[in-house]
This record gives sequence, C-alpha cells and structure tokens, in this order.
Amino acid sequence: MSAAPPLAACLRPVRAVVFDTDGVLLDSAGLHAAAWQQAFDACLTAAGEARPFDPVADYLRHVDGRSRLDGAAAFLASRGLALPPGARDDPPGTGTVAAVAARKEQAFTALLREGGAAPWPDSVRLLHALRAAGVPCAAVSASRHATELLSGAGLLGLFAVVVDGRVAARLGLSGKPDPALFIEAARRLAVPPREAAVVEDAEVGVEAGRRGGFALVVGVDRSGAQGHAAALRRRGADVVVDDLGDLLVPGAAP
Repeated sequence: MSAAPPLAACLRPVRAVVFDTDGVLLDSAGLHAAAWQQAFDACLTAAGEARPFDPVADYLRHVDGRSRLDGAAAFLASRGLALPPGARDDPPGTGTVAAVAARKEQAFTALLREGGAAPWPDSVRLLHALRAAGVPCAAVSASRHATELLSGAGLLGLFAVVVDGRVAARLGLSGKPDPALFIEAARRLAVPPREAAVVEDAEVGVEAGRRGGFALVVGVDRSGAQGHAAALRRRGADVVVDDLGDLLVPGAAP
C-alpha cells in the first residue's frame, strides 16, 4: 500500500489548487506596498493631503489583490480624491488615476531590479507536496510581472498554468473580486472550480474564490495586521492560516 500524501485533510478532496502570487507564493507584497506608497504620497502631497498612505492598513484595505488601475482608483476614492481616470498610456504622474498607476509601475519596476522577490519556504514545501500527490497547480496574479517573478524565484516549473496581468489584459478578464482570473486558471487546468481550491491573502481575492464557486478557499494572513484574519473569514475563507505548512500533515516531509 502506498503512503498517504502529506496533505492536510481539507486539501485531499480537491483535484487542483490555484494560488495567488504576491504575498502567498512570493515575499513581494512589501515591494508592491512600497511602490504604492511612493505613487500615492506624491499624489496626496500634490492634493494638499497631510495623511500619507499606510503601507499596511491602506494596502490591505484598498489595493492588495487588485489590478493597478482598480487599486489606484479605490485608494484615491477612499481619500475623497476624484481624479479623472485618464488613459492607459498616461505617463507617471499625479493628475489622473492612470498616471498614479503608471507611477506605481515605475517605482515597482525599479524596486524589482534591485533584488526581486524570494519565495516563501512554506509555499515551496506545499507546492512540492501537491506535485508528489499528483495535484496540478496554477498561479494567478493581477500583476504583469508575475511570470517574471516566479521564474526569478525558481518556482515557474512547479505550475501547469500561470494567469497573470498580461493574460488578463489580452483576454479582457475583470479583476478581483470578480472570479474571472481564478475561473480561467481552473479552465486551463481542466478542473471545474467546484473541485478545486484557491489560496489567497487578499480580501478581494478570497471573495473572488468564494464567488467563483471553488470547493475550498484558503486565506493566508502573513500581515500580522489586527483583524485581517477575521476579515478574510468574513469575505469567505473556509480556512485561514499564517503558514502554508499548516496545510501539510505535521511532521510530513514531501
């Protein structure tokens, strides 16, 4: 008789797992938050707003998991700044939502060139356990940099499918909390959502997984922010962990 796979009981019934990238697979959320801080603080200063962007609370509440344009619009609206939407090719600046998003992209690219993003060790363990159990995986991200980041971290080969911001733009997929990104990943894995799991750290991502009809929605709270785990549960997480090793049988070594 073959040994049981080292997966926790909640994962054993699923036939595929769809992972968010930033903050779940890679320690890159801090890079995104720092880039947003540069972009938003310049905009807030230009508008005479004294209260700066909070890279923890504001990031989690307004931009985490969203596309750049959606995140920029959500945060600016939260501060009562009604900037015109602008055009997608607006240069980096503070005059339109698109310009602020472009400034974030410019800042993030610069930070990325300085050092990239390391994989979370617990995520690597879980990915190898899933591969050993014959469970295919997909990586999903609103970021156009996701495939580059996964490759740089040595994780790209562990995924059968990657649906990143470039794919979303080409297919016209709506951003989270719409489940379109996750559903496209499940379609490419040839597994219906009702037989797959989603692993997410963003509130809008957890909501997307629930709205998409996935069998299991796992929330990941690496932030340490008060109330974030509870917020993930409210948005639809079946399970919330602060370490993906909790999805492995204790003591198991994939």
